[in-house]
Amino acid sequence: MTELQRLREAFRTALDLPADAPVDDLRYQDNEKWDSLAHMSLVATIEDEFSVMIDTDDVIDMSSFKEAVRILGKYGVDVK
Repeated sequence: MTELQRLREAFRTALDLPADAPVDDLRYQDNEKWDSLAHMSLVATIEDEFSVMIDTDDVIDMSSFKEAVRILGKYGVDVK
């Protein structure tokens, strides 16, 4: 499984989305399931999946799938 597939799965799991739900264009304000509680679950899921600790500024900035890819890159995770 690629890093990209792992990140997609983390989003689907944390946001309780169907296994085939497209997430690459997902944005915080565009999805009713992505509320503040789901956001913290998403961050925890990503941290567990990729063995990283995401700092507070990055937690706040993680407002889309694409932004999550960029943020993980800061922690040495090459999501492709």
